Amino acid sequence: MSDFPLFPAQASTIAWQVDALYGFLVLLTVVFCILVFGMVTIFAIKYRRRSDDEQPEQNHGNLALELSWTIIPLFIALFVFLLGADVFFRLQRAPADPLEIYAVGKQWMWKIQHESGKREINTLHVPKGQPVRLTMTSEDVLHDFFIPAFRVKNDVIPGRYTTLWFEATQLGEFHIFCAEYCGTQHSGMIGKVIVMDPTDYHDWLMGASASDESMVEAGQRQFQALGCETCHKSTSSGRGPSLIGIYDKPVKLKNGQEVTVDVDYIRESILQPRAKIVDGYEPIMPIFEGQISEQSLLQIVSYIKSLTESAE
Repeated sequence: MSDFPLFPAQASTIAWQVDALYGFLVLLTVVFCILVFGMVTIFAIKYRRRSDDEQPEQNHGNLALELSWTIIPLFIALFVFLLGADVFFRLQRAPADPLEIYAVGKQWMWKIQHESGKREINTLHVPKGQPVRLTMTSEDVLHDFFIPAFRVKNDVIPGRYTTLWFEATQLGEFHIFCAEYCGTQHSGMIGKVIVMDPTDYHDWLMGASASDESMVEAGQRQFQALGCETCHKSTSSGRGPSLIGIYDKPVKLKNGQEVTVDVDYIRESILQPRAKIVDGYEPIMPIFEGQISEQSLLQIVSYIKSLTESAE
């Protein structure tokens, strides 16, 4: 059935769970369709009016019947909700320490960069048997990154970061589609995932040219070129807060709120630094919106994530 368009190969760890949920919903729909139309047909024949003066027997209600067709569907709906919630949370929560890859959607292509610096267009190489997390954004309009064989998809939204993760279980090539209409050449915004043996993937990754910078190296270069290090020093003596070990940690703002330093917060702080001012600091950072590309932003984010206490 994998050759039939409605049933692509189950090529990831989550694929069979998505298919099982889908199959259960289809089965439930068929059963209730047969039940409803079957009862309509039976009642139409059994209780049809046989003469003009026939008066049907009046039924003024049945408590047991009313409770049955209320409580049984309720428990079925709750069961379906629990199954769907389980699959949803599995799709949203990546395992610890996944392979990080970054993707930028643009009319009409996918620009992908690995942590090592290797870049690809409309192609994504990944190792078999290793969790992969994609951090994605768009340079122009709304896109959607969809890999049918892995049963994963997520919107790629301009102005913010979204993620999806998967773990490939089969070697080979699998389609990438944009699942959100994004313009006249939307149907041509396609690509492929190439799943490789981990050893072959390592060799392919190491085949990057000597001029290729890693994401962290490129982010550090951008950080220095923009003059960020003049204020964000490794100590708290700078005019801006230290960024050492700050990623994924809470930070207190001037208005008393507390936010977690994640990729969206870093992005906003670069493009619109006055949106959230850290407590104890003045709003003196320049606005970089319109002056820096999405790829450069991802590189700077990767660099800031790498700034740990142990690294220092």
